[in-house]
Amino acid sequence: MSSDRVFGSLDEALILRARRSTVLASNLANADTPGYKARDLDFGDALKSAQASSSVQMRRTHPAHVTPQGSVGGEARLMYRNPEQPSLDGNTVDTQKEQARFSENAVRYQTTLSFLSSKVSKLKSTLKGE
Repeated sequence: MSSDRVFGSLDEALILRARRSTVLASNLANADTPGYKARDLDFGDALKSAQASSSVQMRRTHPAHVTPQGSVGGEARLMYRNPEQPSLDGNTVDTQKEQARFSENAVRYQTTLSFLSSKVSKLKSTLKGE
């Protein structure tokens, strides 16, 4: 039994949330560094990419089903953020927005971790026969 069947994409989502947290923290740490360019990853695209490269593939089992669309596999790409108001020293970090993004990502990480923990608990109780 693969982990995809048990956990779905929760394990991949948790890894991507942790990676995004690191990128956002790096942006905040370099908020005063001249010429630093803020970066981020598109969580939705990264998760689709991770799911496409997983061992579970969608397939049509009935003629009325929608044809699955293939997506490009691979690793999440970091992208540069376009500043709304560029600074004179070339730094593109907007501290308030980065803090908001970091906080939102932290809440989503915690939520994903709770769902994953719940799945593990259910799996344990099933294996014990409870």
